Amino acid sequence: MEGEINNFFMVWITVFASLTYCHTIDKIFPTGYTRSIAILPVVCLFFYLPLNLTTIHLGGTTSFFIAWLASFKLILFAFCKGPLYTNSPIPISRFIPLACLPIKFSAETESVSSEETKKKTQKSPMNYVTKLILLATLIRVYGYKKYIHPYIILFCYCLHIYFALEMLLAMVATVTRVLIRVELEPQFDEPYLATSLQDFWGRRWNLMVSNILRPTVYDPVLSISRQVIARKWAALPPVLATFLVSGLMHELVFYNIGRLKPTGEVMCFFLLHGVSLAMEIGIKKLLKGRFTLPRIVSGPLTLAFVMTTSFWLFFPPFLRGKADLKGCTESIAFIEFVKNHQLVSPNNVTCPFL
Repeated sequence: MEGEINNFFMVWITVFASLTYCHTIDKIFPTGYTRSIAILPVVCLFFYLPLNLTTIHLGGTTSFFIAWLASFKLILFAFCKGPLYTNSPIPISRFIPLACLPIKFSAETESVSSEETKKKTQKSPMNYVTKLILLATLIRVYGYKKYIHPYIILFCYCLHIYFALEMLLAMVATVTRVLIRVELEPQFDEPYLATSLQDFWGRRWNLMVSNILRPTVYDPVLSISRQVIARKWAALPPVLATFLVSGLMHELVFYNIGRLKPTGEVMCFFLLHGVSLAMEIGIKKLLKGRFTLPRIVSGPLTLAFVMTTSFWLFFPPFLRGKADLKGCTESIAFIEFVKNHQLVSPNNVTCPFL
């Protein structure tokens, strides 16, 4: 465990140094191909760095924030686009967290849309307390795993991922608000209320990913698509391309977590949803609002489709890498460290819930 922590610090020191270099490049080469050539090697480095970490909590988080989020922001930055590129230079103290985290400056919250975003992000304390209680209940349920149907356990995993991410991001939001006066972008908007795949993926689930995939994949493909096919159907290829890239990045994150050879199941999950979403958009365009399912019908159908396909394609590779066991033992090892002030290897810890 000590080696993992040392690697974690070395990885993030490298990240900070690389982002400082990119911040400097912005001053030397404001535009042009030289700027892109100077920055793109850092993107390649960011794909490599998470491979030096093997734990879920350190490696998985670093893989998501650095190999995906930061690298995509730097790709946009290399071509003078995205949140890192502005008319007035961003101070290094804000450039680095903006590159690594899903944040926006508090000065931007004056607009109406940003105020709405802030309301969505800052939920009531009772909302988080309720989800924390439900998360604790789920953890206790895992202790009776052998008596419960596997599909019910997979359903619990769906809830666990959602609740855990919300708790983690709420804590990060609080820290960033206090330290650097910035607001985290909204991550989730009650996805269980989704009434369609378009609503689920575009407006409710993991909005951080949607916000970074839109300028890096969707918009460029859309501009090409409009020149090739009719404007009415031009949005369909960008949707497929976006889910293709999302699938590739999820395969990378899953590999960094489990270090197992990719099977393509996660890729198939996102391609299936990409095709399904494209069909949904196409049907809506054909019907032109003449017929819509009631929310009481479309909502459960949407969630049923998402969960069923998750059980089939998303969770099997996740569980083959023993992500649930690793997450449990790492958490217990951290609790032991807090209690006894002594590092304990997760390999020497037994998880009582699995």
